[in-house]
Amino acid sequence: MADYKQAARDVLKGAFKPVYVLYGTETYVMGEWLELLTERVVEPGTKDFALSKYDLYDTPLEQVIEDAETMPFLASRKLVIAANAQFFTGGKDTSKAEHRTELLQRYIETPSDTSVLVFTVGADKLDERKKIVKSLKQSDAIIRFAPLTPGELSVWVAKKASGWNVRMDDDAVQALLERVGGNCSTLAAEMEKMSLYVGTGNDITRAVVEELSVRTTEQNVFLLVEEIAKLRPEKAITILHDLLKEKEEPIKLLALIVRQFRMMLGAKELTRQGFSQAQIASQLGAHPFAVKLAAEQAKRYKTETLERIIAELADLDYGMKTGKIDKVLGLELFILRLGAAVSGAAAGQ
Repeated sequence: MADYKQAARDVLKGAFKPVYVLYGTETYVMGEWLELLTERVVEPGTKDFALSKYDLYDTPLEQVIEDAETMPFLASRKLVIAANAQFFTGGKDTSKAEHRTELLQRYIETPSDTSVLVFTVGADKLDERKKIVKSLKQSDAIIRFAPLTPGELSVWVAKKASGWNVRMDDDAVQALLERVGGNCSTLAAEMEKMSLYVGTGNDITRAVVEELSVRTTEQNVFLLVEEIAKLRPEKAITILHDLLKEKEEPIKLLALIVRQFRMMLGAKELTRQGFSQAQIASQLGAHPFAVKLAAEQAKRYKTETLERIIAELADLDYGMKTGKIDKVLGLELFILRLGAAVSGAAAGQ
């Protein structure tokens, strides 16, 4: 698989592959990469007839290949982008259109030298048993867009700020990540808002981040658990009430709390086994930034304490869903009980 950063550097040099397959769950960064490719492949003023976009959900692959094989009109080169290429994955293809992948296999063997053909699919992995995937992998035409690691996120945020002609120091970047999480699309929306607020050439400070950025539900739950771990259950209760005022469903909040503690337990156990953070994120199926935060929280708890908390949460879930426990009161009592117990159970192996 090709590295998207190196592939971007190649594109900037004008070195294009005839065919690309872009896949992964970090679709915002994938979109940025596509924008760069479009700027370099499509000549200024020719976008109307040198750029084609298709959705393979309802467009046959044959039509896309025919377009790629057709000479560009009033341009030296054209770009053909086909989204939702599910036939590269191992999952069931839910497309309405029929896709004859043997036509693409033939095209790969003798691609047009005046077209760049790009397929995108928002899947975590491709089916490497398929002949078409093997062929493209050999030519370094497959690029994965995985969730960014905590270190990559920090660099990406700072670079994004620079693109909007504002500055963010490390403290402000960290504050933004703690409030918003690791989703690049959400981060970009918050950064654009703050950039407009401070104005060109100015600084986005931690104070600006805390004043303007909207904390996601998941990050609020992380903070709620953090306050419990710091023996501040009253602050955790305040966060809970703020979430309830925002019409968040108590059972949904409980599910997120369970998810956080399970991630903490998984991160603690896998760290003990010597796994890296990237490997832990892959094992848990979670964003690397969320795993980093969970691993830090888990250091305050013994393994058996986390197991007991998860068992208590399972009982609470059953009680809430069967009506034996009032939903809000059940959450409040859990937070208070846990806060009282943490001081004797936190920290340890």
